Parts: sequence; structure tokens; C-alpha cells
Amino acid sequence: TYVKVREGGRIVSRAVIIAVAVNEDGKREVLGVATGPSEAETFWIEFLRSLADRGLRGVKLVIADDHKGLRAFVGSTVHRT
Repeated sequence: TYVKVREGGRIVSRAVIIAVAVNEDGKREVLGVATGPSEAETFWIEFLRSLADRGLRGVKLVIADDHKGLRAFVGSTVHRT
């Protein structure tokens, strides 16, 4: 989603993404939240790498709206493992 924020004395639109997972008990957990200038691939790369740096492993399914940046990142990493 996008929110309006005050930045340098002006109001700008910023992307907000939230990663939610389902644990082994079937309960949802918020894994991370980030804001950035847009939903470009570089934003997704930085966000998802931060999750991996904190220990996220074994992702089996990614569900999202039609975010081109996320699709590009997932498509570029699927065959690396």
C-alpha cells in the first residue's frame, strides 16, 4: 500500500510492505515491515534480503498482488537454490 508522509517539509507518497508468514502451528506472524519510495525490484530485494539476514529460510510460497518488482526478484532467485 502507499501512505502519505512528510519528508523534507513536503508530503510524498511512500510504499509500505508487510511480510506475513504462517508458522508450523498455522498461526500468522509478521516477519517484517518496510517503507520505500516505490515497489521497484530494488526495494523488494533489500527487504527480502533483510528477512533472510534475520534467518528467514525455507520459503515455499509467495502470495502478493501483482507487484512487478517482487515478481522480478522471485523469478530471478527461484532457480538459484
